[in-house]
Amino acid sequence: MQQLFHFIYAYRAFFIFLFLESLCTWLVIENNQYQSTKYFNTSNSVVASIISTSQNIREYFSLRDINQALAGENAALRKKVDQRNQMLSQLDLREIIDTAIINRFDYLSAKVINNTTRNYKNFITIDKGKSNGLEPGMAAISYAGVVGKVKSVSEHYAVLISLLNIDNQVSSKIKRTGHFGTVQWDGTDARIIDLKYIPRHVQLEVGDTIVTSGYNAIFPEGVLIGVVKDVKLNEEAQFHTIKVAVAQDFGKLAFVEVIKSNLKHEKDSLELKTIGAPK
Repeated sequence: MQQLFHFIYAYRAFFIFLFLESLCTWLVIENNQYQSTKYFNTSNSVVASIISTSQNIREYFSLRDINQALAGENAALRKKVDQRNQMLSQLDLREIIDTAIINRFDYLSAKVINNTTRNYKNFITIDKGKSNGLEPGMAAISYAGVVGKVKSVSEHYAVLISLLNIDNQVSSKIKRTGHFGTVQWDGTDARIIDLKYIPRHVQLEVGDTIVTSGYNAIFPEGVLIGVVKDVKLNEEAQFHTIKVAVAQDFGKLAFVEVIKSNLKHEKDSLELKTIGAPK
């Protein structure tokens, strides 16, 4: 033990240098969007390959959970097919000709190969990337509900910014009343997120369903986020304080569906042109 102390003392300058160098690198990545994106893009391929191998080993011991996830996903897909068939049966020929109803979103399945849940800014790595058509900004869901959105991509992998990330906000609404707000995680409980900006006059109930609003054209409208667990209203507050139990158990996340919005670029371009146009 004494020799170890002597060794550390003898090379103390080198160890201090390594510590400060690591600290500086972390601060640059954490506080600069450009460097952060470059870091993710550069490291994704190498790290994801290593993670993929270890994930395959873990999956061998968790086949039961994966099979349950697949069974749930199949059930959800069958339900979607039934709902779509019912919708089509109620449309007349002129509405069916509008193919935008059918082709507004495309879906791509991907396997989760890494997933953090204990940080303030959690990320998810999946085994699909640029070669599969993925781009930053695309939404990701599971059979249970909202998962997150794509932050960066390499050729064969992508990193998602999780719903359990304090920087991630998702436009949402109360399914029963139609009032819309924003869900955002506060960094504490991985099972609970906050629903913000719901005015005090809105009558909420514990158990109300919270879904995506569809306003940002990233997520389809009506994707499940969670259910209201607790509602509070301070006497002078403008908005309710609402806690929502998330539908997806992120500790068991195995597969996701990445969503490509085929009309997003058109919507964004029109809004930019309109907002930026001279008065």
